[in-house]
Amino acid sequence: MMIPSEGELFKKILGPEWCRLHPDIQARFDKNPAPGKPLNYTGRLSELTCSGIGRVLGYLTMPLIQGALMPYNDADFPVDIQVYSKPDCASIFKQRIYRLNGRKPVMFTSFMAESRKGEVLEYVGMGLGMKLVLDVRDGNLHFESDGYFWQVLGVRIPLPGVLTPGKTYLCHRNNNANQFDIRIEIRHALFGTTFTQAGVFREVIA
Repeated sequence: MMIPSEGELFKKILGPEWCRLHPDIQARFDKNPAPGKPLNYTGRLSELTCSGIGRVLGYLTMPLIQGALMPYNDADFPVDIQVYSKPDCASIFKQRIYRLNGRKPVMFTSFMAESRKGEVLEYVGMGLGMKLVLDVRDGNLHFESDGYFWQVLGVRIPLPGVLTPGKTYLCHRNNNANQFDIRIEIRHALFGTTFTQAGVFREVIA
């Protein structure tokens, strides 16, 4: 089995749009993390916020999907990211360790996979996930969620939008060959912005 990379999946999904990505972003996602040889990134979050509704959702979901929705407000703290693959598995896994100020570190792992229909799916735990739509703007990579689901016995059950944290928007913006910005916003149709994360990261070269 070919060692998977996010780049291979994104190239397939984006088609000709892939060529509009900044070459540094193309090179970053083209790297294939062989099993036992993860890619490591480190950085700092300048912004971590949640609204009142977001805080409630964060605490309610913490036992199931710890770290996916963090019920905290914080700033200027380190985050470590590890991107890895598993033997005989086409999914790409991403582990994040948030080293918040005055709290125990929070670890959150998700994985990305391609559906049979050629969709990009991200799973956050307990069968919960979201479909992602990719777009290239000004050479940077943007993701938008296009519905959440709960997967049970291989069947995806759509979740009503009002019962989710909101629509997720993520931007991967290039700074230089070894540094990039990430900004995530989750916006609910009724309650507005529920969660925000923003930070700067760089690859750790061994």
